[in-house]
Amino acid sequence: MPRISTLSLYIGMRFLLAIFAVFGLCTVLIFMIDFVEMLRQAGKYGSVPGWLLAWITVLRLPAYTEILLPFAVLVGSIGALLMLARKSELAVMRAGGMSVWQFLRPGITVALLLGIFSTTTFNPLAARARDQAERLYAEAFGRESSGLNQGAAGPWLRQDGLDGQSILSAASAQRRGTELTSVTAFVYDKKGSFVERIDAKQAHLEEGFWVLKDAVVSAVGREPETFGSYLLSTYLTRERAADAFGTLISVSFWELPDLIYIAEKAGLSSSALRTQYELLLTRPLLCIAMVFLAATVSLRSFRSGGIQTMVVTGMVGGFGFFLFAEISRQVGTAGLAPVWAAVWVPVLLAILCSVTVLLHQEDG
Repeated sequence: MPRISTLSLYIGMRFLLAIFAVFGLCTVLIFMIDFVEMLRQAGKYGSVPGWLLAWITVLRLPAYTEILLPFAVLVGSIGALLMLARKSELAVMRAGGMSVWQFLRPGITVALLLGIFSTTTFNPLAARARDQAERLYAEAFGRESSGLNQGAAGPWLRQDGLDGQSILSAASAQRRGTELTSVTAFVYDKKGSFVERIDAKQAHLEEGFWVLKDAVVSAVGREPETFGSYLLSTYLTRERAADAFGTLISVSFWELPDLIYIAEKAGLSSSALRTQYELLLTRPLLCIAMVFLAATVSLRSFRSGGIQTMVVTGMVGGFGFFLFAEISRQVGTAGLAPVWAAVWVPVLLAILCSVTVLLHQEDG
């Protein structure tokens, strides 16, 4: 028993180190690409300190990299198994009576623990960091902009209020749509006639109205006026604001159930929220599927040849699975299929197909 435990620990460490190596390499590449984009933005919209650009990039990094974990598990598992096979360690294990299921068990355990950690811990931290990054980004690139010239780049939202309708847009949103930056609003009276345009640097949603900060109000027949604080009436609630302006990438796993309940209670579509929640729930199982998929193309002996072909086949199969899973997710989000089926079916199919191939390779 001690020998089996030591061997399992050794195999598990090989899997863990290989997965971390792939994940670390992808993280560095994403950081470099995003940092170059931040430098481009700084050169286009204004001078921003380099340390601030680097810090914003670091805060944005977890939200980008967490979706790469299954890919890192796939590539890392292929690498770990190939290294074991190259050193003839797999051959020795097989000669000692170990089956493929026994020496894959440590890798499956590592993948399961990484998936659970990613869903329950890394995702909430990434969501919080992303929210902070959006706030710093808005402050850094919107701080020097003129209220009349900045222009909002976000989606337009038509809302109603006590004083009449208005059309609202913002360049960025934080705290699930309740705090906006670079806001533009076109206000109409109860008869539908245009009254004024409001350009503000920031907006905060309160009960029954938006509080617009540093607002420039351009009314019909009057010169533009500047207000430190300006109120815009709205019937928009915090839940509806989250649906209109919020980004799922800034919502943690633990907040999703309450948001789904609130959205359904308010009569809003919760397909996107449910899809995101199911994706996070399936992440541990998805990581396990990637280990099985890696095993189907990594167990051949180096002496038999064809290793490169098998590895390329595994990579192509992995990309094909991710493409199929993304299409299925979009189908579920659009309401064309049950959300649970759109998310769980691709993962279960990947596991079943991989296990079938492994059984054929082991038992013929």
